[in-house]
Amino acid sequence: MSVHLDLLRHGETEFGGGFRGRLDDELTAIGWQQMRAAIVDRGPWDRVVSSPLRRCAAFATELAGQQQLPMRLEPDLRELDFGDWEGCSAADLMVDQSEALGRFWSDPYGFTPPGGEPLLAFEARVLQGLERLTDSCPDERVLLITHGGVMRLLLAHARGLPREQLLQVEVGHGDLFGLRTGFNDATLWLEERCSPF
Repeated sequence: MSVHLDLLRHGETEFGGGFRGRLDDELTAIGWQQMRAAIVDRGPWDRVVSSPLRRCAAFATELAGQQQLPMRLEPDLRELDFGDWEGCSAADLMVDQSEALGRFWSDPYGFTPPGGEPLLAFEARVLQGLERLTDSCPDERVLLITHGGVMRLLLAHARGLPREQLLQVEVGHGDLFGLRTGFNDATLWLEERCSPF
């Protein structure tokens, strides 16, 4: 039993980059364009699954309505919670937390931002969400609209990368990757970028 997942990262958001895990930002006009461009000539899909955060769910709702597809929100596929770092940029943190930031970049599993979600807990919930999706959508093609952290985790797993390399996986706004997965048997099916902006 497997599911063909097309993983789509949300587009640019109103408040830009930085650590914005649990913050519920809206997409910019460019962000909407990035996502619409990414799916041109893609699909067809059997359903759309999305993170509940607006930067993912708004586009998922629009697309599911246009294509008359079933859609559901999957809370376990939301972004990592960065705790006290939420809303900060790397430049902000370099002022007085450069050592902590360096530890996070070099060993995200070994260092958790203050008040944040440990990577092991994040990994467990994302894989639990993936298991639920795989069990409920056997042999379907699903468009999963989610976040950079979730996609990095799934792609790192699929590529067999060591944990230290998690943050080296590049996922831009509006990037689309394909993954064929069965729970505990994730293999990279197709890798493709669709980022015209």
